[in-house]
Amino acid sequence: MKRVGVIGGGQLAWMMADAAQKLGVKLVVQTPSVHDPAVSIAQETAFAPVDDANATEILAQKCDVITFENEFVNLQALSGLAQQGVCFRPRLEALAPLLDKYHQRCYLRDLGLPVPQFFALEEVENIQSKIEYLGFPAVLKSRRHGYDGQGTFIIQDFAALEQKLIHESTTKTLNQSLFLVEEFVPFERELAIIAARSVEGEIVTYPVVETQQEQQVCRRVIAPAEIMPSQVAEIQAIAHTLLNSLEVVGIFGIELFLSADGKILVNEIAPRTHNSGHFSLDACETSQFEQHLRAVCGLPLGNPALQCAGAVMVNLLGYESSHSDYQSQRQQIAEIPQAHVHWYGKTESRPGRKLGHVTVLLDDQNRESANAYANNIAHSIESIWYPK
Repeated sequence: MKRVGVIGGGQLAWMMADAAQKLGVKLVVQTPSVHDPAVSIAQETAFAPVDDANATEILAQKCDVITFENEFVNLQALSGLAQQGVCFRPRLEALAPLLDKYHQRCYLRDLGLPVPQFFALEEVENIQSKIEYLGFPAVLKSRRHGYDGQGTFIIQDFAALEQKLIHESTTKTLNQSLFLVEEFVPFERELAIIAARSVEGEIVTYPVVETQQEQQVCRRVIAPAEIMPSQVAEIQAIAHTLLNSLEVVGIFGIELFLSADGKILVNEIAPRTHNSGHFSLDACETSQFEQHLRAVCGLPLGNPALQCAGAVMVNLLGYESSHSDYQSQRQQIAEIPQAHVHWYGKTESRPGRKLGHVTVLLDDQNRESANAYANNIAHSIESIWYPK
C-alpha cells in the first residue's frame, strides 16, 4: 500500500478519501486541529501546523511521498528534508516561484504567458506616478497567504491606497514590501482550468470552466465554459507551458481572465487541487483528487473527460456565526434532480467560510441554453441556502 503524507487537513484533503480507498493509498495527514475535516478520513494524523518542519520530518518517516493540501508552508525548512531524500510532489522547486504572488507574476511574465501589468511597491521610488500610469481602479494584493479574496483590495485612488497600506500593517506604517499592485482588468468572465502532470511528464487537462465570484470568493462554477475552441486551446497551451516549465508532478489550478476583446490573461496559480475542479468529483471519469493521487504515486493518469453534458457547482458559504449543520437546507438541496451535496463536516460556520458544495449534473436536453440553465439552478440552490 502506497503511503501518502498530506500537509494540510482541510476539505481538499478530506475529498481525497474516496480516491485513496479506490487506489489502495494510505493517507497520513499533518494538520493543526482535531476538528479539521481530513482528520475523520486519515489513517493517521499528526496534529501540528502545516509549516512545522519538525512534524513533517516525523510525517516523512511514515510515508513514501508527501504532497500539499495548501501552499502555506515553510519551503526553506522543508528543503533540508528534501536534501535528505524526502520525496515531495510537487517538488519544492516547483512551489518556490509561486508562493509569493509578485514572484509568481514575474515567473509567468518571463515564461511569456499573458498577465496583467503589475509592480512591487518596494521596488518603485515614485509610487504615485507608477500607479497613475496603470490607472484607477487598481488592485492591491498581499504577496503571501491571500486566498478566497483575503488580501485582495480594489483601490479607487492614491489616498485609498495609502490608507489601506497603513490599515493592513501591524506597525501602522507603510509596509510596502508585503504588497504588489496590478492593473484592474475589466474582464468579461473569469475562467479556470485544472491540469495534472505525471512523473513521466504526461499532462492531462480538465474542461475549461467559468467561475463566478462575489466579494472575491468563488460562488459558482459552470463546466464547460461557453468560450471559443481557439480560447480553449490557448488556455490548454498555457497549462502545458507552465507545468512543463516547473516540472510539476500533481494537480495545479490555473485561474484566468477573459477580457471583453477576447484576450486571455493568467490571474493566479494554485499548486494543488482547487475549488474550480470540485465538479470533477461527480461529473468526470477521474476526479481531480484521484488524478492528484495518481500523479504523486507514480500511477498512470486517468481520463479527465466529462461523463455528462455539463455541470454546475455551487459553494455553500457561511453567512453567520453558528454551530448549525444546516440539515434542513441540505436536504432540500439534495432533492434537486441530479444534485450531489458534499458537506465538509466543519463544526463552526462564519461568514464566507466554505462549509460544503453541491454539484448538479446537466444532460444533453438542457445544453442548448446551458449557461442560462446552469445559472438558474445555481440561483435555486442559493435561494434555499441563504436567508431571504
